[in-house]
Amino acid sequence: MERHYLLGNEAIAHACLETGIGFVSGYPGTPSSEVIDVLRVQKDPAYYVEWSVNEKVALENALAAAWCGIRALCTMKHVGLNVAADPLMTSAYTGVTGGLVIMSADDPFAHSSQNEQDTRCYAHFSRLPCLDPSGVQEAHDMIATAFEISEEFSLPVLFRPTTRICHSKGDVELGPVVRNTKKGEFHKDPRQYVVIPAHTRILHKKLNEKQHALKKRLVERGLNYYTIRGKTAVIASGIGASYVQELLPPGVSFMKIGAYPIDEEWLGKFAQQHDKILVIEELAPVVEETVRQVAGCVPVFGKINGYAPYEGELSPAVVALIMTKTGFLEKNPFASQDPVQNLPSRPPILCAGCHHRAAFYAMKKVFGESAIYPSDIGCYTLGIQLGAVDTTICMGASITVGSGIAHSGESRDIVCTIGDSTFLHTGIQGLMNAVYNGANMTVIILDNRITAMTGHQPNPNTGITATGVETPPVSLDAVCRSCGATFVETVDPYDLTGMLRVLEAAKKKTGVKVIIAKQMCVIVARRSGVKRGVYAVNPETCTGCGTCVRFGCPAIEIIDKKARITELCSGCAVCVRICPVGAISREAKK
Repeated sequence: MERHYLLGNEAIAHACLETGIGFVSGYPGTPSSEVIDVLRVQKDPAYYVEWSVNEKVALENALAAAWCGIRALCTMKHVGLNVAADPLMTSAYTGVTGGLVIMSADDPFAHSSQNEQDTRCYAHFSRLPCLDPSGVQEAHDMIATAFEISEEFSLPVLFRPTTRICHSKGDVELGPVVRNTKKGEFHKDPRQYVVIPAHTRILHKKLNEKQHALKKRLVERGLNYYTIRGKTAVIASGIGASYVQELLPPGVSFMKIGAYPIDEEWLGKFAQQHDKILVIEELAPVVEETVRQVAGCVPVFGKINGYAPYEGELSPAVVALIMTKTGFLEKNPFASQDPVQNLPSRPPILCAGCHHRAAFYAMKKVFGESAIYPSDIGCYTLGIQLGAVDTTICMGASITVGSGIAHSGESRDIVCTIGDSTFLHTGIQGLMNAVYNGANMTVIILDNRITAMTGHQPNPNTGITATGVETPPVSLDAVCRSCGATFVETVDPYDLTGMLRVLEAAKKKTGVKVIIAKQMCVIVARRSGVKRGVYAVNPETCTGCGTCVRFGCPAIEIIDKKARITELCSGCAVCVRICPVGAISREAKK
């Protein structure tokens, strides 16, 4: 065994290499993205790996590979599981031959997400097992267990690390890499894989029949265990279990729930040996509800009776407070520590030179404050700071929300923004629907040639696959025209004059108008060696009007009532075009 200091997602990726993985697919989403980012750059891999266009596609690909008898991994974040829910539910009926692990990374506190959804609820809904790691080492170790359980019960297995595990680092003991030697082979069995009603009824019964043995096996594998130390007990899951173990005083029993479904008989025997029980878990009261079902008259403390929060992520201080309030801990070790207060806020912001900022500026210039601006999931959601984002729901929803507003009777201009990867994920159907049903709106595809917000993964618009193989790039122009949009224009948003001209032309037309604002992501450009030069302000010409600062670029600041451009400048030159007195120009080489 080798010991390495690794990010949680790196440990998970290496665990896949230790299991003889044969197929990997997913859609990037924080905090899950690094797993495939690690696997896709391995030299001479013995497995297939892809970034899929969305989570549904990724899961269907991985499911098919598992039907062919090879071990498959599918990765996504928790909201991506909503997109993949259709095949997920039916995959529990069809089952698998090779192991299939579906990593759905949850994001308590919504660090980079639109909600705090709990993947364990999908496990209960679909009747699939779910493994819930409490630390980086356990996240690594659970991967092999997940594949083994998947193959033993012929079921996909959900794997639910959270942000605090995916993006924390720790010492991890790694095993040897095992190369995949299996070649997939599909064996026809319509009764198993063709889910017509006559087959489905039988498959559903078989799925239910697996549950009893599955619950027992999770205990036998040590994923769920307990230690009795007294007449009070704490039951914990996920990262909360690690925090509880750090704080647990002598004489308090402890149960760790690392996998679902929970064996109610086993749980009930433990619960009824105690006088009171505290349940610690993040987000939904999944464990707590089961505990309450089997505890009888034993008092249970947790979310349902207000002793623990339903939202946010746990920390040692939060867990200590809960344990102190409920009498499971005599003294709060964090009580004397002053919370960090009055720190300046540091909200996320579009990068210096990001072309999205120029597009938003031009949109507001042409359509004004009164227009309605539905937007989507991506870097450009930060357009809210520029007053150019009025709605954000989920991937692909900007166009459909815009269409709904257009058909509601709203007379103001509707201008939607969506990224290139998001458009290919679930935006195409919305555009097709808007055109088909005669909506009147403008759609701006903010095409930065990459999936930027999640770590610069390629997509079908980029022209390379996950492993760097060149592939024909999708033409967004052709896709939009094939959906029926009659006004489709591609423009460089750094060309502010051209951008304004195209927006003005779109405003005058009716129907669904599409503008593709195309420019390479500024970070990718810098990494690729693109040099545009830098710009400077002539203090003698500058009037300190603040026009450039209000543009929102972090490379521009006001010092002594004069604008100044810092070393963050990427050379986009948009500020040159918006300065009303011509005080900004390219800086001469020194």
